[in-house]
Amino acid sequence: MSEGNSIKKFMFVNRKAPYGTIYALESLEVVLITAAFDQDVSLVFLDDGVYQLKKGQQTKGIETKNFSPAYRALEGYDVEKLYVEKESLEARGLSEADLLVDVTVLSCKEMGELMNQQDVVLSF
Repeated sequence: MSEGNSIKKFMFVNRKAPYGTIYALESLEVVLITAAFDQDVSLVFLDDGVYQLKKGQQTKGIETKNFSPAYRALEGYDVEKLYVEKESLEARGLSEADLLVDVTVLSCKEMGELMNQQDVVLSF
């Protein structure tokens, strides 16, 4: 690599429920690809995106593969910055204890400040 290449801060914002669209799975795939290129990767879960991290997902009834265990493997790819918006959790009756991975819970204001520090923000 040339000296001109530097690490960029990539933030992936997940706003959609885990199933019913391709957004959640596509986001996860892009995150893994980005991490493979040694970039600074963080994931944010807002709105219905918080459901992507909910424990105990059952997908047999909708005949879809449950990919939620893949979030537990992110640490192996050095993706350790997972953020959840406090207001999104509360609005859905969830707490940090309902999530299958360790996250940092931030207020809407704190989340906005974090987003402003990123080089690239992609929303799914």
